[in-house]
Amino acid sequence: MKYYPTIGIECHVQLCTKTKLFSEVDNDARGKEPNSCVSPVDYALPGMLPRLNGEAVRFCILAGRAMNCEINAFSRFDRKHYFYPDSPKGYQITQFYQPIIGPGYVELPSGVRVRINHAHLEGDAGKLTHFDTYSLVDFNRVDTPLIEIVSEPDIHSSKDAHDYCKELWRLMRYAGVTYGDLYNGNMRFDVNVSIAPEGSDELGTRAEVKNLNSFRSVERAVEYEISRQSKVLDKGGRVIQETLGWNDATGVTTGQRSKEEAKDYRYMPEPDLPPIHLSEEFIAEESAKLPLMPADYRAKFGGAVKEDILEVLLDYPELMEKLGEVKEKSVVLISNLFSSVLLAEEKSAEYLNDLPTASQLNELAEMNEKKELSSTATKEVFLKMFDPQMSKRDTRTIAKELGVIQENDLGALEAIVDTVLAKPETQKAQEDFRAGSEKVLGFLVGQVMKESHGKANPSAVQEILRKKLA
Repeated sequence: MKYYPTIGIECHVQLCTKTKLFSEVDNDARGKEPNSCVSPVDYALPGMLPRLNGEAVRFCILAGRAMNCEINAFSRFDRKHYFYPDSPKGYQITQFYQPIIGPGYVELPSGVRVRINHAHLEGDAGKLTHFDTYSLVDFNRVDTPLIEIVSEPDIHSSKDAHDYCKELWRLMRYAGVTYGDLYNGNMRFDVNVSIAPEGSDELGTRAEVKNLNSFRSVERAVEYEISRQSKVLDKGGRVIQETLGWNDATGVTTGQRSKEEAKDYRYMPEPDLPPIHLSEEFIAEESAKLPLMPADYRAKFGGAVKEDILEVLLDYPELMEKLGEVKEKSVVLISNLFSSVLLAEEKSAEYLNDLPTASQLNELAEMNEKKELSSTATKEVFLKMFDPQMSKRDTRTIAKELGVIQENDLGALEAIVDTVLAKPETQKAQEDFRAGSEKVLGFLVGQVMKESHGKANPSAVQEILRKKLA
């Protein structure tokens, strides 16, 4: 039997505020000792009360607008009870009944729209590290501000699941609300997968694969679950609603626990935090701070830059912002150069830390257009621009120091060509060319380039040679 898959995704996004959601403790614990970024509030010691981080609320507005979502003027917090070793309170402060971010949608590069049901603000739990006979807990992550983005079940393939997660990752980074470091869990994906016979009006029983932290893992986990559930149904079995873990090495999901429902968490209003009231003026003011999004850049550059190159570059918000500053006629060349660096150079991440100025890039494109720089020299100058010592020098100065500016003076080039044609070692090649052998022209051009120490414009040299040998 053929089955139709239905997929919904919950994404946890760690917000990059300076401090935690409910305490004045450093929110960036990367590289720090375990349990070194924790306060009495995080430990839930008696009498310690939470205070809401206002910056997290501002980030929620930006994140919501990035997803074309409504922002709710009124929202409030609830307690979600569960007793895990990495949860000191015995409950999580979250938003269940009245979240801050309402309905919206994310449009994928393919044009598919995935609706957003809502996104709510909450504090994260800690982190457990498991060993053979014991586990260790690190509370550094406790009450890190999160937004949990809940999609509608609008995804029906592993590829769209992959693309949705990647586009969501882009949107959050462009909005500036997260570091987006997937390796360190800044964004984590819980994927709900169900299948039903094609043509069925009812959805199948869903299974939830927890804590995926790469787009490829999302795609593979969805593919595996579709296959696993199909085999269960083909044998007359029943898919169990449960929470699953994903093993990236084996490519297999394993059961962890039965799927909890809202009643299992015993939600109740959070008594220690007042509701959030946002004025329409405040929402509008914060929304106006949203920069250009990937869709804006697709609309701006889609007609000029090749789609595959543009999709590579869209992974780097700071690079796209720089590309938006260059002249329209320079965009294609500069985007190709950026793409070649990001795809081919081992130190691409370092290059992004100190991008060239728009004036440097515009001048580079102009020199290339005027044939003052060959394609090889253009890339050489471009790479040199990332050297911090070169950041304040104009493009022409850099090119002169590298000695790569091409000679375009026709009079000077003719004199060099005459010198080469007068040499005994080129006579045979000249005779062969006049006899109809085109391939020897490359040898003669090479001799001129050697005579000019690589500074002659090859196109101009070839044209002069053809005229003189006609």
